[in-house]
Amino acid sequence: MIWLVAVICAVLTGVLVAPENRLVWISLSLAGCTILTLAAQLSTGQKEGYVHRVTLSLAGAVIILGAATGVFALFGLV
Repeated sequence: MIWLVAVICAVLTGVLVAPENRLVWISLSLAGCTILTLAAQLSTGQKEGYVHRVTLSLAGAVIILGAATGVFALFGLV
């Protein structure tokens, strides 16, 4: 679910945000994904595997948003 939110944020950032402000919005997207991850994992009430689940969710979000940043940079050079 968090990865889907990261993809949606990346697409919306690419479509709606001016190129000079995209890095700011990607950072805000990662912050939002972090808060959403923590809220989602705490709402389950499961202790076992908490750190693993949070790490996996955030690592995926970082990879997705990092790839989006690379794409934005590449299109900025062209």
